[in-house]
Amino acid sequence: MTNTSFPNIADELAALATKLRHSTVKVSSGSQGVGSGVIWQADGLIITNAHVATSRRATVELADGRIFEAVRTKFDPQQDLAALKINATNLQTATIGDSDALRVGELVIAVGNPFADSGAVTTGIIHGQHQQAVMADIRLYPGNSGGPLADCLGRVVGINTMVVNGLAVAVPSLAVNRFLLGASRPQLGVTLQPVLIGNRNLGLLVLSVLPESAAATAGVQIGDVLIGVSGRSLTRYDDLSKYLQQSKDGEALPLQIWRGGQQFVVYVVLQSGKTAVESR
Repeated sequence: MTNTSFPNIADELAALATKLRHSTVKVSSGSQGVGSGVIWQADGLIITNAHVATSRRATVELADGRIFEAVRTKFDPQQDLAALKINATNLQTATIGDSDALRVGELVIAVGNPFADSGAVTTGIIHGQHQQAVMADIRLYPGNSGGPLADCLGRVVGINTMVVNGLAVAVPSLAVNRFLLGASRPQLGVTLQPVLIGNRNLGLLVLSVLPESAAATAGVQIGDVLIGVSGRSLTRYDDLSKYLQQSKDGEALPLQIWRGGQQFVVYVVLQSGKTAVESR
């Protein structure tokens, strides 16, 4: 006799996937192809990656097929986060969870638009988490960037951003909330990705440089590898943010860069919550 008192796990997962797909959007910006985004608020606020929303304007396609022009309202390439706004109301929002409450081994679900396939779903488990990153053993592809990483109750606990050494890396939901609150933090103006050879981290590859940013002023270029700051190695994509946040106002931080087989230093000077840079 079949026991029907227990929930059908397959049905539960399918229902969660459907809910997440309704709050996940396609984002097209410039020549970067199609990425993903999460409906954060019903009034048209959408969260995605900075490397997805590279232009001030983007095109957003909802799960129901409606297409909107979006304006980028907030942008932080250092955290790889961007906020978009579309002229829409009563949207189906994601339920936002507490990324600090995640446990290693917990089931998670990712939704995105890899290879322009709308609302593709993958599952995996939490590998590790801290305030700057959530790492999950889950398969992601180009097009998943900016999409949701959710727990087993369908609560979004991160924004998928990259794959490092076979693991998916997501920006924690609590970091997104701080980003939206506009907390003052030093900015260099770069998007970074760890450089890996085998299991060894060699530095942070510069994927993009924000025009008129401190990095651009210093002459930092796409393709540079940031290898250290103040004598400490840069091995994870959030290391630079951590070091900048720990610095005092007016302190000059020597940032080591590797370019074309040569190593040199630029000095990052923090002043009144803003980042000024001079090259030496």
